[in-house]
Amino acid sequence: MAERTALPLIHGEAAKRLRERATNAALAVAAVLIAAKFAAWLATGSVALLSSLVDSLVDACASLLNFIAVRHAATPADREHRFGHGKAEPLAALGQSAFLIGSAMLLMAEAVRRLIQPTPVTNPGTGIAVMAFSVVVTLGLVTYQRHVVRQTGSLAIGADELHYRSDLVLNGSVILTLLLGQALRLPLLDPVFGGAIGLWIIYGAVRIARLSLTQLMDRELPDEERGRIRAIAETRPEVTAVHDLKTRVAGPTAFIQLHIEMDGGLSLLEAHRISDAVEADLRRAFPHAEIIIHEDPAGIEEPRMSFPPRVAHN
Repeated sequence: MAERTALPLIHGEAAKRLRERATNAALAVAAVLIAAKFAAWLATGSVALLSSLVDSLVDACASLLNFIAVRHAATPADREHRFGHGKAEPLAALGQSAFLIGSAMLLMAEAVRRLIQPTPVTNPGTGIAVMAFSVVVTLGLVTYQRHVVRQTGSLAIGADELHYRSDLVLNGSVILTLLLGQALRLPLLDPVFGGAIGLWIIYGAVRIARLSLTQLMDRELPDEERGRIRAIAETRPEVTAVHDLKTRVAGPTAFIQLHIEMDGGLSLLEAHRISDAVEADLRRAFPHAEIIIHEDPAGIEEPRMSFPPRVAHN
């Protein structure tokens, strides 16, 4: 399924505060879970629980990366970065995917070792209690992160939410593994579940990478948003047509560029006034966007970009 570029509902300082609170919350949750899972792993020796501990360590590294990236992405444009620093967010998300794949490979290697040399899990009750606590804490964090993503469209927070959401599945799998292992007395069950969780982590990492590349490769906004931009520009009676519309998103900021056609007999001053009015209309609809409008006289023949309709992927 093709990944879509999210548009924020809020922007500016309010969005910045929400993103920063989400990164702070993720770091705090990761620290608490690492301490709890490390103690439980020492008590049980479970590979499945080790998988969850490794994932929490990766979560902490990724959340720290997010903490830095979100603040950098909000830095205003400067002399060397005239378009701002918004791509720090998808770069951080891409880094998260690398962290996740590396941790999953290490986990699967340990699972293979335990398959060859099975080791029984000890004190499973401690592991189950810690993982149940992890589920409750992670669910609270994911709920808050999803709220922040809906409001701000942050890709970095979205990537963080994606792998914390996968943690819910992971933690639930660990609980199931410990319960079944205790009831059935099958030591092979633990490394099998650990390896399966590693595959789940890789799946999540690939999805995060796709989301990141969507922005890094300057993918266009969804067709309905592009259609909305055209409709807003053509609402002005002086605008006869719109062409060469280009859009992209970099972190919290969207970029919209378009040509509007008007009567060639208008004065430059009047054409400028109309262009400013169109820009104001677009800014009300897309307050997070930077907008560039080029004015063309109607009927002038010139090379124009033309692309086939976008193909929908299921």
